[in-house]
Amino acid sequence: MALTYTVVVVREEDGRYTAFAPALNDCASFGATLPEALQMVEEAISLYVESRRARGWPVPPDDPHVALDMTEAAEAFVYKLAIREAAEVA
Repeated sequence: MALTYTVVVVREEDGRYTAFAPALNDCASFGATLPEALQMVEEAISLYVESRRARGWPVPPDDPHVALDMTEAAEAFVYKLAIREAAEVA
């Protein structure tokens, strides 16, 4: 099973990248490079979803509407990430 989430990546003033999924409260990560930030946020989303499922909580759907304050951002990128969920073992 795969879930798709909108992810925003912002390049910070120091050159690092912060990545977050707006539909998932407080689900964010960072990386020294853009690919690293994307990899780290993919892992964060996977863990977020896994944790919610383990508790029997619903998994929020993606929200494709992104509002971003660019006042302090040098650059920002918007991606769609497909997250594969681990298959349950019977």
